Amino acid sequence: MPSAPEHTAPPLAGIGDEAAPDLDGQLAALAELGWNRLELRTVDGTALAALDERAFDRAAGRIREAGTDVVAVASRIADWSRPATGDFAPDLAELDVLARRCAVLGTRLVRVMSYPRDGLPEAEWGRRVRVRLRELARRAEDAGLVLVHENCAGWAGDRADRALELLAEVDSPALRLLFDTGNGVAHGYRAPEMLRELLDHVAHVHVKDAVTAPDGGVDYVPPGRGEAGTVECLRLLAAHGYTGTLSIEPHLHLRPHLRVSGADPGRGDRPAFVAYGRALEDLVARTWHTGGGPARGTGHHGGDADPHAATGAARTADGLHRTEGVR
Repeated sequence: MPSAPEHTAPPLAGIGDEAAPDLDGQLAALAELGWNRLELRTVDGTALAALDERAFDRAAGRIREAGTDVVAVASRIADWSRPATGDFAPDLAELDVLARRCAVLGTRLVRVMSYPRDGLPEAEWGRRVRVRLRELARRAEDAGLVLVHENCAGWAGDRADRALELLAEVDSPALRLLFDTGNGVAHGYRAPEMLRELLDHVAHVHVKDAVTAPDGGVDYVPPGRGEAGTVECLRLLAAHGYTGTLSIEPHLHLRPHLRVSGADPGRGDRPAFVAYGRALEDLVARTWHTGGGPARGTGHHGGDADPHAATGAARTADGLHRTEGVR
């Protein structure tokens, strides 16, 4: 493919609870990397929307004190834990809470998925997903949020045609795509091939890498060391002019979808997280042809568009750890 044009590399961030369960540990890992962008999923093992008001206020204050930007929130809406056969009310309630909390945190992006099937007939599964995402997007638009659908669990998670169909049928600026470079290994597709079809709609990116284990499971590895096509995905994004955030989700220890952690939950895996971030810095410096050293997770990047604002286009450690799925 043609080489990527030279331009400023995208800012870098990380899903903090992959470094440490506590917020201070998450912020310390980012500080060690020299980054100031955080993707927030849990604090002390509790999802952002489930924190009580006092705990959330403390967290928001600590993030402000650290001078850190929250680039996105990884919610539980429509994810691997909430099948399409389940009650829709928890998703609506979570979005209501996040609408208030994202305003405080200064972020617009909320990660969602599109519901596990749980035995439903194919047509009914798709119908429920489209109806629910349409309502969620309507409410998100009213709240000034953008839902970013991940290529993971759910009806539109592993097929580009369904992701595009979902976007077309919902037809809202409040629904865009989150592309995870490493999810294809667990879900049975080639990530670069899917990404080529979706580039115009990608507003946020997770970086991970993986290999297929001899027993058919999945091992997660540092970026560029696996078979997920992560480097090729980065090249595609660079060539397309992607200026959103690249957020690391190493999965080298923490695996929320299995509710297990390979590390001491009081310690987390900060060294692996930092090593992963350094590896990504190196890949980005080479992939984006910046000629100026590794990308850093700075809060602002010149004249680029607001990193928290998703548009309709994409212009906008070593060690192996076993799991059976991906989040």
